[in-house]
Amino acid sequence: MDVMDGRFVPNITFGPGMVKSLRPCTQQPLDVHLMITQPQQYIRPFAEAGADWLSFHLEAEGNPAKTIAMIHSMGIKAGLAINPETPAETVFPYLSMADMVLIMSVNPGFGGQAFHVSVLDKVRVLHEKAPQIPIEIDGGINCKNIALAAHAGVDIFVAGSAIVGQPDYAAAVSALRNAAKTN
Repeated sequence: MDVMDGRFVPNITFGPGMVKSLRPCTQQPLDVHLMITQPQQYIRPFAEAGADWLSFHLEAEGNPAKTIAMIHSMGIKAGLAINPETPAETVFPYLSMADMVLIMSVNPGFGGQAFHVSVLDKVRVLHEKAPQIPIEIDGGINCKNIALAAHAGVDIFVAGSAIVGQPDYAAAVSALRNAAKTN
C-alpha cells in the first residue's frame, strides 16, 4: 500500500485508517510503502493499524538506523526504499539492519509510468552485496519486463497498473507469475 503525503511526492493517498480497515479483510502481510517526509512520526500509527512491513525512503530520512530500530521495536519488518536515481551504495551501511530493500523503478508518486530498466543494475549490485535480503521493485512492472527483474535478483514485485488496469485481476496476476518464471 502506497502512502503519500503531498510533500515527499506530489500526491496524497492513504493513512493508518486504511490499513486498519484492511487488516480484518486479509491474513496476507500488509506491506506499507511510506513515500512521506518524517516517516518516524508515522511508525506507531501504522504499526498499531496492522502493518506488517513499513518501508521508508532513505531520501526522506536523516537517521535511517534510528528509523529501522523504531520499526523493529513495534514488532514489524523494516524496508529501505530508494528512488531510481539514488545509488545502490547508499543502503550498504543499513543492510545488516534492514529486512528488505525496495527499489523504485519509476519516479515515486504516480502510477502507470514506464519501467526504468537501468535500475536492474542496482538490483544486481544489492543482490550480490546482500543475497539474503529480499529485494522488492515498484513501478512499471508488466509481463514484458518482470522476467528481467526476476533474473536480476528481484524477489517481490509491485505491479499495480499491470493488474488494476485489467478486466480480470486473477488472470493478470497469473500472467505475471508465469512471465516471472521464464527467467
